[in-house]
Amino acid sequence: MAFKRVVAMKNLVAFLAAVMLLAGGTSARAELVDKVAAVVNRDVIPLSEVQQRAAPELQRVNEIDPHKRAEARAQLMKTALDTLIGEKLMEAEVAQLGITTTEAEVDELVQDVLKQNNVSDITQFEQLLKNEGFTLASYKDMLRKRVVRDKLLRMKVGPKVKVTEEDLKAAYTQYTRMESEDVEVHARHILVQVDAKATPEQVAAAKQKAEGIAQEARRPGMDFSALARARSEGPSAADGGDLGYFKRGVMVPAFEKAAFNLKEGEVSEPIRTNFGWHILKVEERRNVSVASYEEMKPKLESKLLNDKTEKFLDQYVQELRSKANVEVKM
Repeated sequence: MAFKRVVAMKNLVAFLAAVMLLAGGTSARAELVDKVAAVVNRDVIPLSEVQQRAAPELQRVNEIDPHKRAEARAQLMKTALDTLIGEKLMEAEVAQLGITTTEAEVDELVQDVLKQNNVSDITQFEQLLKNEGFTLASYKDMLRKRVVRDKLLRMKVGPKVKVTEEDLKAAYTQYTRMESEDVEVHARHILVQVDAKATPEQVAAAKQKAEGIAQEARRPGMDFSALARARSEGPSAADGGDLGYFKRGVMVPAFEKAAFNLKEGEVSEPIRTNFGWHILKVEERRNVSVASYEEMKPKLESKLLNDKTEKFLDQYVQELRSKANVEVKM
């Protein structure tokens, strides 16, 4: 579990803030009316909570066709709201069934987080949480909710999730068919950084700089790796912008599209990601080697289990939703 899960606590903080406003009086209630995304039974989901949940995906919307952004944003907000509604419904079910967790279970998860993020002690971890504006107690509360939700899902969804040997062999056949037709590329890149809070003018200026670098990279005899060491603002600059070999599904969509459409030796136009503008050069393309069934079996089993769990989870949430009073205001 990555430390990024700390960010999820903002959802809880936003919800508690909304409840406090709701209890504050007529003016507070009037202020909140326009910010309610949904009401699940008696629980309010504020719009700010939906925005926070959708934020990581919303940032990537800027990479797509401007004419499709509004539709993509609306879909992402709907998905985030549906997820939050599902969580509220499961929380109510947890309370009704009396599902609980122990402090030892929560502490064990905290220790897992410390290990996975190379954090040496709890004091250091508390400081990291504090930097995000949270406390150890609120983080544990988030973990506690996660534990009881997992217990609920193991009870209601777990018995339905089964992966057979036939499922695995079918998945492996599909994998080999896809992999044998695919390639992987060896690429280098040059990054012109753009701050997350950059103005449109700063973004445009960075793009113009990247376009100049791209033209320079296309000059006959130009050593792209040397140019990357001299001009790139990314962490791979010292390695000549080397990204090594990668397959499809590894890089962000805009970056991947350019990488797999370029021929060997070609240099891309500037590509926008959350980090800034990238100039990409494909050094080599090669066919992907197909792993054996025994090598792939654990990965395929994990993927099938996740896919089936998602399917039955969606069905379970829809069942809960059909029995609840859910009013969407967004």
